[in-house]
Amino acid sequence: MLVQREFDKFTKSLRRKASICVYRSEASSRCASPVLNVNPANRKFACPRFQRNSENFYMPDRAYPHPIDPELIPGARNAINVCLRLKPQERITIITDTATREIAAALQTEVEQVGSDYSLFVLEHHARRPLKYMPELILDDLARSQVSIFAAQTQPDELPARTQMTSVVNKHKIRHGHMVNINRQIMLEGMRADFVKVDDLSERLVERARKAERITCKTPHGTEFEAELSPKLRWLKTSGIITTDKWGNLPGGEIFTAPFNTNGVFVVDGVVGDYLCERFGDLESNPLTIEVENNRIRSLKSKNKDLCEEFRSYTSTDENSNRVGEFAIGTNTACTHVIGHILQDEKIPGVHIAFGHPYAEHTGANWVSKTHIDCVGRDFDIWFDGEQVMQGGKFLV
Repeated sequence: MLVQREFDKFTKSLRRKASICVYRSEASSRCASPVLNVNPANRKFACPRFQRNSENFYMPDRAYPHPIDPELIPGARNAINVCLRLKPQERITIITDTATREIAAALQTEVEQVGSDYSLFVLEHHARRPLKYMPELILDDLARSQVSIFAAQTQPDELPARTQMTSVVNKHKIRHGHMVNINRQIMLEGMRADFVKVDDLSERLVERARKAERITCKTPHGTEFEAELSPKLRWLKTSGIITTDKWGNLPGGEIFTAPFNTNGVFVVDGVVGDYLCERFGDLESNPLTIEVENNRIRSLKSKNKDLCEEFRSYTSTDENSNRVGEFAIGTNTACTHVIGHILQDEKIPGVHIAFGHPYAEHTGANWVSKTHIDCVGRDFDIWFDGEQVMQGGKFLV
C-alpha cells in the first residue's frame, strides 16, 4: 500500500508538470521517449533502465543540488520571468551540462514556481564531449517547446552542434536564452541587471544606428576603427528581453549588425571569445592588436605568442573565419568592468567585433562561416556619422 500511495503521488505530480528528461548515458538516450505510461497496471518507463524524475522521486540526474544557492535565485528569476516571460501554459526545454547544473537547478526552481511543463537535459548523459552534433532527442524535445535555455560550458569545435540547436530555435520561433559559459559571478552581476532599462537604452541606440552610414570608434589604448553600414544589413537588438524574432544571449545587452565593410586597428584589451576566453582571460596586460583591411584580418600582434597563434589558427578555419561578421555595441549598464568572461564582457558599454559567422539568418548577410569569435575592448569613444554617442565608455544618449 505504501508503494501504491507513493506512486499515486507520483502520477499526480506528472499531471501538474513535466518530468525532467535526463538520463545517465548515451545508450539510455537512444531508448528514451518524452512520453511516460503512468497506468499503474502497466507501469513501464520510457527507458527501462532509468525512471524519470519528478517532484516526489529524486534521482541522481535531477539538477537540484542540496541546497540550492540562494544567491543564484535573483538572476534565475530575472531570466525566467523578465527575459523569457515564461507563462504557465507554455513549455520550456533546459539544456545544461555537469559543470553548470547548480545554475540549471536555480533556473529549474523558477520554472516550477511559474508552473510550466519542462524538460531538462544534461549533455554528458546523451553524447560525448566535445559534441560533434546535438543529440536528436534534445532537438526533438526542443521543437515541442515555446521557450528554451542553453546553460552550459563550451568546448572546442562545438559551435556546429550549437548551430543545430539554434536552427531549431529559429525554425520554430522559440524564445531562447543562450547562457553559454554562464558562471556564478555572471549570475550575481550581469544577470541582476534591470533589463527593462537596458531594453529602453538599446532601443534608443538601435534607432540611431539604423539611420547611420558610418560608425567610428577610438580608445586611449590604440583602437581606431570604422564600420561602413548598409540598409540591406539589419541591425538587431538583444537587450535581454527575448522575443520570437531573435534568440539572445543572457545576460543580454547589445545591438549588432553585419557591417558592409570595416577598416582600421582594433585593440583587444578586454577578452576574446569562444573557448579561447577561458584559456587567456582578461587581456589588459597583453592585448591582441588586430589590423583589419576591407573586412579581413591583415595582421595580428601580441606579446602573448600563444594567443596570437591560437587566434590566427581559429580565424583560419574556413574561408570566412577571418572576415568581420559582427559589429556590436554593448548596452548592459550593470556590466561595469571586464571579468575575463565573454558572455558578460561583450555586454559592457562599448564596441566589440566578431570574426566569422555574421548571423546571416537575422542580419541578411549573404555569406556564412563555421566559426564566430568575439573581440572586446575597453574605454570607447563612439560616433554615429560624426555625432558622439559615447565618451570614455559612458553613453551620451
